[in-house]
Amino acid sequence: MLKATQILGSCASGLVWKPRCSGGLSFISVSTKPLSYSSSSRRVTGTNSSFLPKFPARGTRCLRPFHAPSARSESNPDGGSASSIAVQPSAGNVRKINFCQWCGGPTKHEIPDGEEKMRAICTVCGKIAYQNPKMVVGCLIEHDNKVLLCKRKIQPSYGLWTLPAGYMEIGESGAEGAIRETWEEANAEVEVLSPFAQLDIPLIGQTYIIFLAKLKKLQFSPGPESSECQLFALDDIPFNSLAFSSMFVTLNLYIQDVKTGKPKFHYGTINKRPGTSPSDIHAFTLDYHLQC
Repeated sequence: MLKATQILGSCASGLVWKPRCSGGLSFISVSTKPLSYSSSSRRVTGTNSSFLPKFPARGTRCLRPFHAPSARSESNPDGGSASSIAVQPSAGNVRKINFCQWCGGPTKHEIPDGEEKMRAICTVCGKIAYQNPKMVVGCLIEHDNKVLLCKRKIQPSYGLWTLPAGYMEIGESGAEGAIRETWEEANAEVEVLSPFAQLDIPLIGQTYIIFLAKLKKLQFSPGPESSECQLFALDDIPFNSLAFSSMFVTLNLYIQDVKTGKPKFHYGTINKRPGTSPSDIHAFTLDYHLQC
């Protein structure tokens, strides 16, 4: 049975939400107090001017969210206390549906009986169109203290670097989709080791699930959607040229885990600044960060 207690941490971020379960796993959440990055280096500000987030002393086990200066007004989007973990619903980008996907009839937009959201309802067959978040799956591939990145040959974020990842298909598991995407983008055969991160992006209706993986053999090359594939040492990761905020967060969390020697599973919500492009990877806050 999950038991949640609130404790006051000694770190600068204040109140820490720490649920504990009988199985021994513990989760750490953070407040929404922002962490800034250097606009000149485009790297997260931390100790010794590192691009890693500045974590407090090990005993506090408190994390801070990444934050871009241009998005400071969003550091506490629900307007409540910075220590609150209550997640507020987000409108997100909902596409207006004018015609029924089943019969082609015109739709009307209203709230169905017993529901709370506006839906597209077919005026011919009466079916309701529900719009749900997209699942993006991918692999963080470890090899000889390096990670495999692909340079995108398609929009959005053409010419920028990313982990091999893409939309999950009907009929496959998350791990199967991540393996398939890695083959399609990097011609690499991998073995999934464990889940590493789930990152929700409510504004654009996407959830990323990234798996740690290893190469079955040291062979990779660009697929149709990539122009280059390369193994990067951790100090050489091109943080100035990453394709998406989700990649920026994932790689920072991975490097921090490597430095502490304690791999974890991470969950967080990336709140993108409304109106920013996918390639504007710094216009966000990372909220409700949990780890186990």
